[in-house]
Amino acid sequence: MQTKIIFMGTPQFSVGILESLINHPDYDMIAVLTQPDRPVGRKKVMTPTPVKEVAVKSGIPVFQPAKLSGSPELQALIDLQPDIMITAAYGQFLPTKLLNAAKIGAINVHASLLPKYRGGAPIHYALLNGDTETGVSIMYMIKQMDAGDVLSQATLPITDDDNTGTLFEKLSILGRDLLLKTLPELIDGTNVATPQDPDLVTFSPNIKPEEESLDFSKSAREIFNQIRGLYPFPIAHTEIKGKRTKVQKSHLIDEHSDLPSGTVFKKNKHELWIVAGDGNILAIDELQPAGKPKMDVTAYLNGHANFTEGEQIITHE
Repeated sequence: MQTKIIFMGTPQFSVGILESLINHPDYDMIAVLTQPDRPVGRKKVMTPTPVKEVAVKSGIPVFQPAKLSGSPELQALIDLQPDIMITAAYGQFLPTKLLNAAKIGAINVHASLLPKYRGGAPIHYALLNGDTETGVSIMYMIKQMDAGDVLSQATLPITDDDNTGTLFEKLSILGRDLLLKTLPELIDGTNVATPQDPDLVTFSPNIKPEEESLDFSKSAREIFNQIRGLYPFPIAHTEIKGKRTKVQKSHLIDEHSDLPSGTVFKKNKHELWIVAGDGNILAIDELQPAGKPKMDVTAYLNGHANFTEGEQIITHE
């Protein structure tokens, strides 16, 4: 007999996980819970979540309450009497009575090695903090955020070529495979869950707007980590000669300078190297001046770079 599952997720990260459950012969996807459709783009076109698109295509009932607690949808989900509930980046807290409605258990696929990085932005924080390893944890859901006992974990190295976008893709695949391995053990009762060590807990709250601003008085490595940690969303920015400029991509250069931070170390048709606070050098690869499209550094230098080598173009209060 198939195991009845309610899935809860929203972004692209969740899609591969949901598809693997839909395509598995042992599981019956009885409902999907996702965030409401949102206006997207300049024309504010109402757009469904990636998870909703997959669910609708597969003929699975979709629930989209703006707030789950106290909603008619809450009781409807409880009445479905699921065996298991699975969340993967859903974006809302789940009421305890819904968690208790799962006969076998309610579990979460979380993109960090818990108890590290509880919260909504674990992938961003792993990069912002310069971690060399991340992973996925599958744990029981309880009322406290990401604090349940851990059923399983899998690790993944972080390279300098990674950014938030690439890690989202890699961790989605890792989470999918780990979930498919963990579910049979959960269903037959052979899995042993491990409590999280409260002394090792750290948090990764959603990125605040002020955290998107680059500070070139920091080290080149810290700036590099911030740029890739905020790409492809929400995007880091700085002011180049007083003009707000988004910076999407960069790389580190094995050079050193005694020039002030924010000074142009090298500029030619294809390269823009900036001195960081530790004297090390950061090369800018892709950026977007205010009111302009995103462009590579060559296009930027061809039409927007009215400055010279040795000039300090990024300053600080």
